[in-house]
Amino acid sequence: MSLSALALAASLLVQDTPAAQVPPPHATTELSEVVVEGRRLRAVVQDFVGEVAASATGNRGAARWNSSVCIGVVNLRADVAQYIVDRASDVARELGLTAGEPGCSANVLIIAAADGQAVADGIVEARRRAFSPGGSGMTRSLRALETFRTSEAPIRWWHVSGPVDSESGELATRLPGRDAPQIAVSRASRLRTDIRDDMFKAIIVVDITKTASLSLTQLADYSTLIALAQVDPDADVAAFDTVLNVFSNPDIPGLTSWDMDYLNALYSIEQNRLGSGARGAEIVDLMMRSVRATPDGE
Repeated sequence: MSLSALALAASLLVQDTPAAQVPPPHATTELSEVVVEGRRLRAVVQDFVGEVAASATGNRGAARWNSSVCIGVVNLRADVAQYIVDRASDVARELGLTAGEPGCSANVLIIAAADGQAVADGIVEARRRAFSPGGSGMTRSLRALETFRTSEAPIRWWHVSGPVDSESGELATRLPGRDAPQIAVSRASRLRTDIRDDMFKAIIVVDITKTASLSLTQLADYSTLIALAQVDPDADVAAFDTVLNVFSNPDIPGLTSWDMDYLNALYSIEQNRLGSGARGAEIVDLMMRSVRATPDGE
């Protein structure tokens, strides 16, 4: 199910809601340096990566976009929507991706609604195949999908990803009603595989009644992080300097250095390495090169 069809379904569900009013950006506040006390920096980075990452399947690690990404925004004023699209697209380009031009077919859909829970429940009911295509390892669990439908979160998200042939880009798992894919093995190794995990869709629902306290920059940056990475909605990130804490700490102006270090590491790792543990360790190693060492870390 294409996101254009999903966008149409979403617009029908929210067409009678009042126009979304997102406040303009406020002056950002410089945060003081975060000092990690009594712990080695590597342990802190490992904890952050362990909390944030939420792959659809545990044995391969987190997926990422490997081609162009096209951001679509529904039910916001044109200028507000364009700001979010531009911000997410700019970060995507920084990560080496190609950002879609105006009129592209959205694979990231951000839906604003006066009642986020009702809209999330409605679009899953109307377009369930868009959220659960049926292939092995393409989404999180059905229990997680139920949480997406029913939670009271101000912003909720759902990712669809899948294993693909790294040479051809073809899906490497069988979908209902289709023949099983044929994958030619080109590298026989205990350390690497022909399969990588690509992101296909990101669906984000923003409850405008619960996000009115955010600046436009905060909203755009929060949406950007969860659009470009498979972030665990239940992650406990209170101890870390991340835009994910913006609802409890309004002084966070947007994407932090930790967020960008994580994204840069995710988009720099060797995706063909076998095992989620190896990929996670590589993300930690890459973040360690970027995160400023503290007196208690190395």
